[in-house]
Amino acid sequence: MSQFGARVETFGAGDQSWIGSRDGVDVPKTITLDPSKWTGRIDGGTLRSGEPYKMDDGLAVPYAGSGVLAGFILTDQAIRADGGNATVPALWRGRILLSNLPEGHAVTGSATHTGQFLLEA
Repeated sequence: MSQFGARVETFGAGDQSWIGSRDGVDVPKTITLDPSKWTGRIDGGTLRSGEPYKMDDGLAVPYAGSGVLAGFILTDQAIRADGGNATVPALWRGRILLSNLPEGHAVTGSATHTGQFLLEA
């Protein structure tokens, strides 16, 4: 048996109805996250598009209503169960439709953020 067997993964954008404009979509930022910090936000091995994050010691962690909102996971991401950090694309500027973010998010229109977002109810 070869170590070089084919691995098939399916990629998709997920529900991006939370994105209110094209601004920023064409220039996502690459971020690194520790999946163990995202407990409860990873559903069936997938971190959903639109999950808000803040930065903590160089890693993206879930934004829980405090600190500085740094951005949003741009597309659905398959997160491996065997651990290790994951590198994912993130939206760091643009118009965000708060009512369309994934369920359970902690972002409000008055959230402290980087100044790059227009947060709409």
